[in-house]
Amino acid sequence: MTKAVAGIGNPGRQYVGTRHNVGFEVLDILADRWGLSWKGNFSGLFADASVGGEKVLLLKPGTFVNLSGRSVGQLTAFYKLPPESLLVVVDDFNLPLGRLRLKKGGSDGGHNGLKSIISTVGREFVRLRVGIGPLEGDPTSFVLSRFSPVEREALDIALQNAADAVEAWIARGLEEAQAAFNAPDKISSTDQAF
Repeated sequence: MTKAVAGIGNPGRQYVGTRHNVGFEVLDILADRWGLSWKGNFSGLFADASVGGEKVLLLKPGTFVNLSGRSVGQLTAFYKLPPESLLVVVDDFNLPLGRLRLKKGGSDGGHNGLKSIISTVGREFVRLRVGIGPLEGDPTSFVLSRFSPVEREALDIALQNAADAVEAWIARGLEEAQAAFNAPDKISSTDQAF
């Protein structure tokens, strides 16, 4: 079955490296690992690959976070993908920095990108939440801020782990990926940095 991975973020140089763009960063890691080039499609940047015999589609919506569903909806409609074959990588300030949480279904958790995607494809897709918290101050300003050097060092480890989690989901399915990456000890080196 074809699988799709969408990373949420804002397009444009001014948003590179911000907390809201960790989804884009995880997809860039995967594209580098798999030797892929991005091309414009589905109102965003798109790449496709064969990974372990599975067809995998990568998408970075170019519609800004709040309208991510428009781009994701175009992709899933074109390939006739059921929601459970979609994984969305998204930032979450309710999780400690670097903590990963894989889950199928559920609410948007106050994230406008997830809200937009839910309105387009329904709730039953898989989410990989990457912790960027704890929240400090105004939520909008916080998600558009950049990481301190110490945070960045810890985050870089977490982003590699997040890419590993996506690959585990592709190869072994949700339950095995959850068992491996939802465990707190997976990011102990990140936790110890703070």
